[in-house]
Amino acid sequence: MKKIFLLICTAFMLGACEEDLNLSPISDAGSNGFYNNPDDFEQAVNGIYATFGVQNNVDYASYYVVLGESRSDNIYTPGQAGVRDWNSINNFQNTIATLGTIRNVWNVTFNGIMRANTVLDQLKEKPDAVPDATLRTRFEAEARFLRAYFYFDLVKWFGKVPIFETFVTPTEALEIARSPVEEVYNLIISDLSFAIDNLPESYSGADRGRATSLAAKGILARVYMTRSGPELHPDGPCLGSNEYGQALTLLDDIISTGKFSMLDNYAGIFDYNNEGNAEIVFDFQFITGGVGAGGYFPTEYYDEGWARVNLPFPGGNPGDGSKRISDDLLNSYEEGDNRVEHTFQLDYEAENGDIIDAQFYDKFMDVDMAGGDRFDWSINYPVLRYTDVLMLRAECILQGAPGTQGDVDQIVNAVRDRAGLGPVSNVTLDMLLEERRKEFAGENLRWDDLMRTGKVVEVMNAWIGEEDSSGKMEPVKNEFIIYPIPQDQLDVKAGLYEQNPGYL
Repeated sequence: MKKIFLLICTAFMLGACEEDLNLSPISDAGSNGFYNNPDDFEQAVNGIYATFGVQNNVDYASYYVVLGESRSDNIYTPGQAGVRDWNSINNFQNTIATLGTIRNVWNVTFNGIMRANTVLDQLKEKPDAVPDATLRTRFEAEARFLRAYFYFDLVKWFGKVPIFETFVTPTEALEIARSPVEEVYNLIISDLSFAIDNLPESYSGADRGRATSLAAKGILARVYMTRSGPELHPDGPCLGSNEYGQALTLLDDIISTGKFSMLDNYAGIFDYNNEGNAEIVFDFQFITGGVGAGGYFPTEYYDEGWARVNLPFPGGNPGDGSKRISDDLLNSYEEGDNRVEHTFQLDYEAENGDIIDAQFYDKFMDVDMAGGDRFDWSINYPVLRYTDVLMLRAECILQGAPGTQGDVDQIVNAVRDRAGLGPVSNVTLDMLLEERRKEFAGENLRWDDLMRTGKVVEVMNAWIGEEDSSGKMEPVKNEFIIYPIPQDQLDVKAGLYEQNPGYL
């Protein structure tokens, strides 16, 4: 499926200027005689996946870096001038509703939903255009998987959001208010359940990388676990629903297929020449080749001073806004943990020969595989990998789902053994979260982990007290579990949306 990001490359250009409630997707070509045969529908479905590609000078995974990792205790980036979006986000400022990142993530995600809805509408309107019922159902299931994926992100980012189940015009969108989180979850669960029932477990050839039923089970498990978390915010993503048993069943289904396994070599998971390995349950697909093909997210991590020495093109985080790995995270690794070498860049030699102190992720960097520019990294972005499935299973057991302490310890010790560390026993939820923090550093799961388990306010405030030497970070409040509604959305039609509490 690497070809997906080579198709409809102009979609990125056309979508980049969409603001406010202009939710019309690039795939709404039905009025122009499109959607007449299976190839048309395949291209349109590919257009939904293309939402993960570069738009607004970043790719979709970059939002996970800025809204997740930069918000967590893994990165300390208060900024010297404080002018970068991620500085304000890191500092928990309550004035971030006007940030371009907040505006763009809302627009891009809803654009993906509208692309999915357009495909679903056209499948209903023109069923004869795809005579093969199995293929037609697969297209529907892929569109619904992706719509659910986007809505799950929106719930975690913004809480209540408007529900669109069909394509709507910008004018029609102005009449649709935000729906309660529970109602958004109902759509997510319905869509993912349909995807589970109607997608294959795997693909071959050019279709590898498409959404599978096992990917849908993994995402649905995350949905149930997030819903189950303590309700710290009345409109937040955690509902205290205690659905860990449902999540465990889905995770066990993935494990029982035998299609995935932990690699012996941690670095091999992120090897450019080993993509689609046994760890990967679902990922975003990228290749080098210019606009719409490569990814940008690795550029989010590194310093531009390092890039000037090591890359054939400019880019990276400027000196006044570097995303520096927190001392707390680095100090949490035990001596001999082999993940450190494959996760972090701790210094580099500058152009003048000086050794520059640096702390940034290089997990996804291979200078020998750099593309044509900073938007052209070919490494895939891992959304869900098998080690995560196993560790989520351990979390469910610790939260009361069927299983034993021995099951939990066995999973954690398998992860530690690969890292070159000795075994532990009687693993608690806090111990599991620390192991997850080190295993998935740079994969942008930490904020979700803290939010999902109800520990985010306590952990973050304790961390700020120790790490924030700049004094720029504000105390974390329950209101900051979600982000503000973008200000331009509030301005489009007065009274349609209300701002999330805690934000100006």
